[in-house]
Amino acid sequence: MLYTDPTPQNVLDYHGNNTLFMVWNFKDDVDVKAAFQRICALVINLNHSADVRFQDDSESCVMGIGHEAWLRLQLPEPLPKELENFAPVAGGKHTAVATRGDLHFHLRSFNNRGICYDMAAAISDVLAPVAVCVEEVHGFRYWDGRSILGFVDGTENPHGEKERAYFGLVGDSDPAYKGGSYLFVQKYIHDLKAFKALSLPEQEAVFGRHKASDVEMPDDVKPKNSHSAVANVGDDFKVIRDNMPFGNMGSNEMGTYFIAYASTFSTLKKMLNKMFIGEPEGNYDRLLDFSTAKTGSLFFVPTLDMLDDFS
Repeated sequence: MLYTDPTPQNVLDYHGNNTLFMVWNFKDDVDVKAAFQRICALVINLNHSADVRFQDDSESCVMGIGHEAWLRLQLPEPLPKELENFAPVAGGKHTAVATRGDLHFHLRSFNNRGICYDMAAAISDVLAPVAVCVEEVHGFRYWDGRSILGFVDGTENPHGEKERAYFGLVGDSDPAYKGGSYLFVQKYIHDLKAFKALSLPEQEAVFGRHKASDVEMPDDVKPKNSHSAVANVGDDFKVIRDNMPFGNMGSNEMGTYFIAYASTFSTLKKMLNKMFIGEPEGNYDRLLDFSTAKTGSLFFVPTLDMLDDFS
């Protein structure tokens, strides 16, 4: 079905101070369609309710659907052109692992952490009988938008509504899914002890940026394997990163939840290949020596119009 003026989910929003990420996998040998219909209606309801109740804030709930779940739920065919099971990207030293994910939820609020909790609770009430939550990460804004490693995250994001829509939403190349978005996530755990053992100039060389000012080093100065050099695949290939730091002092699990919305998954493939394999091969992202990807999953975020049909 073609939608004349599709309404995207809130993938273009700028991230808030509080986030909650959840990945759910359906149980085997259970009927999941009724619960999925309910969850589609719930996502719409949660967003409408937040718009009414918190007009001066920016709460939202975004749901993505994985490849295998799309097939199991018998959703429209042909599928979105680039929706697939993410395959690991293995370099000589580091690997972008692949992990199963049927449904992904991205819950956001600028100032009210409680609404994220309430949305997660409502989602869990619907899904718990038919699915298992395999990942739950509570993210928070760290100082002026920095990762736990101390460097500002997301400086190269597209800015402005028009640019963000161009890079974040599917366009006319796949008209049946126009307004949707590809969603890719990875949970990274950082070796803070090793990173903090580096001198400030050594840390800045890892990122290719100055730590305090967030100013990028000139191309003839920054190392070829620095994060800003390797993760940049050109001005014509951008994604909307909504990364958030998370941390648990008791378990010493500190990391970054990498989350990117894109009009094409091929853009993210280019980025991952450069980061993990390198161009030329072996010139991998130096940041990976201090950051280990523990998960990796691809989803498609349908428009609100499609969710309404699914419900």
